Amino acid sequence: MSHLQNLLLDTLLGTKHVDSAALIRLQERSLCVASPGFNVMPSDIRTLVNGFAKNPLKTRREGLYFKEKDYKCVRADDYSLYAKNENTGVIVVKTHLYLLVATYSEGMYPSVCVEATEKLETMIAVHFDKPGGPENLYLKEVAKPSPGEGEVLLKVAASALNRADLLQRQGQYAPPPGASNILGLEASGHVAELGAGCQGPWRVGDPAMALLSGGGQAQYVTVPAELLMPIPAGLTMCQAAAIPEAWLTAFQLLHLVGNVRAGDSVLIHAGASGVGTAAIQLARMAGATPLVTAGSQEKLQIAEKLGAAAGFNYKEEDFSEATLKFTKGAGVNLILDCIGGSYWEKNVNCLALDGHWVLYGLLGGAVISGPLFSKLLFKRGSLITSLLRSRDKKYKQMLVKAFTEQILPHFSTEGPQRLLPVLDRVYPVAEIQEAHEYMETNKNVGKIVLELPQ
Repeated sequence: MSHLQNLLLDTLLGTKHVDSAALIRLQERSLCVASPGFNVMPSDIRTLVNGFAKNPLKTRREGLYFKEKDYKCVRADDYSLYAKNENTGVIVVKTHLYLLVATYSEGMYPSVCVEATEKLETMIAVHFDKPGGPENLYLKEVAKPSPGEGEVLLKVAASALNRADLLQRQGQYAPPPGASNILGLEASGHVAELGAGCQGPWRVGDPAMALLSGGGQAQYVTVPAELLMPIPAGLTMCQAAAIPEAWLTAFQLLHLVGNVRAGDSVLIHAGASGVGTAAIQLARMAGATPLVTAGSQEKLQIAEKLGAAAGFNYKEEDFSEATLKFTKGAGVNLILDCIGGSYWEKNVNCLALDGHWVLYGLLGGAVISGPLFSKLLFKRGSLITSLLRSRDKKYKQMLVKAFTEQILPHFSTEGPQRLLPVLDRVYPVAEIQEAHEYMETNKNVGKIVLELPQ
């Protein structure tokens, strides 16, 4: 109760604009905390809950009976009520969870209670005070966001981890301007509130999953309505949380950036990652032949079960030579590369003439040493870089719309083209440190998902 006590003592009584105050939980009809000497009895609680929360029109008309006094209502709306008795007054402010009641005297400004209730709307979120290792992560009570114009408030059930979360925690990847500082680029849950101007199909209570620029690893997150997607039938909240960032990234890399075509061969690095497992399935659906690299036989076997035509263990063989052998010397038409620097020469070596090399990560470093340009020029190859998080809202809306129309139905259909998000482990969000530590081992096959308390 410490933050509630602080709210009463500092934010309210400390202003000298109320004499006493108390917080009541609406659902339980119980007293949370009260200022010293302010005795709010069960009968008073019933009066407030019934008189204000349930019958506001009657209360406005007939007044409020509180602590054996009759108070005449002088001002009221859907969320606050002011009532007076001679030189004293009562203010009651309603939130989703609480009633705040306070008494005040002539000359005071009890409207501070309305401002104070904004601090009542809190939530649990993943937080870190300074960049560093997983040990810096913890759960913190923070302000609950409110949806703005055209936004939806999503009550989060699950959120998946991404490499970007690790980089942000380390201080190497700041969120885009205007984005939440809370980690989490994708989430699933239920629509909790609609902001002004939301004219789409969404209604309170609808299940949904969302592409985010940040904020997903919290109990609530605000999302532009156009960046929400319906959850395919048959999928759990955890499976749905594993779709938005990973699958939209793979879809973007293959179709919007790499221009994949039927008959193409596609080399997918980190083939057992979230993006990798999505890219294998999407490449197959496009009529292309996916090849993958991974660091263990187990990962290669899972990749092949998902549709990879061949897999190469980069720890045991030269994937470039293995790729050329598989393609009978022709090389691959498209490379999806999240490694970068350490792979550049092998990538160019196994790239087909006029091939596309799409770089979307730098896990292997950002520095190269050698004749990259001359080798790439000899192949007439295209090196294209791409990120999703920093794209503007209009682009993301277009991407989400295309994915929803072209790809999303295949998560629910039976048959050889059915798509499946791959989950490795699910952690309760309280084990956020362990989840980050596990991702850093590079052992996961598919996505690591966090469950949020409901």
